Amino acid sequence: MSDELNGSDESAVLERLLNTRWSCRAFDDRPVPRPVIERLLTLAQRSASWCNTQPWQVVVTSGAETDRFREAIMTWVLSHEPGFDFGAPTAYEGVYRDRRRTSGWQLYDAVGIARGDREASALQGYENFRLFGAPHVAIITSNVTHDAYGAIDSGLYVGTFLLAAHSLGLGAIAQAAIASQSALVREHFDLPVDRKVVVGISFGYPDLEHPANNFRTERAALEEIVRWVGPAPELRP
Repeated sequence: MSDELNGSDESAVLERLLNTRWSCRAFDDRPVPRPVIERLLTLAQRSASWCNTQPWQVVVTSGAETDRFREAIMTWVLSHEPGFDFGAPTAYEGVYRDRRRTSGWQLYDAVGIARGDREASALQGYENFRLFGAPHVAIITSNVTHDAYGAIDSGLYVGTFLLAAHSLGLGAIAQAAIASQSALVREHFDLPVDRKVVVGISFGYPDLEHPANNFRTERAALEEIVRWVGPAPELRP
């Protein structure tokens, strides 16, 4: 195979991380040592951003503070409607709806929830607010004046965070569910008025025996998402 196509050793490492990372939905209760978390955050900090503005800021919980937030958000959602700082999707239609449903049914099948069992599916959804039992959560916020592009830059940070966590043997899951309770998040962590809640990331050591961690999602083929414009250059010999 051409070296140009095969790439470097670094690309092989990246490919392995991308192919093996998954969204962890069950954690054991072991805390992650602070030096490991600092290593994770140092790696994530290398994320790209517009003009290197790095609009993200991060709140990281540990120990009793994770439990305090877990209890607060679990109680809050029982009596409050969702409210995002950034606009939530208005609908999932067509292929996007299909992909979302497929992912949901994979989870339900893994944990033994029958189709149509709304009570069981609601309880599984509530696991988001239990943080899936994670010992840590990271709250990612962006500067309010950066608007959508602050969210884009922060999304890049989230992607790097997830890969970095996986590279360190940790499980992690980005949760819009946490961002859907932004009023509680803002109040609980006393966030400044110039911050918008982008997403929460629960992380820790994965419970690999839990059925919720025993399925993997697929990705669309290139022909579904790419429109080529112009001629296709050939590989160099």
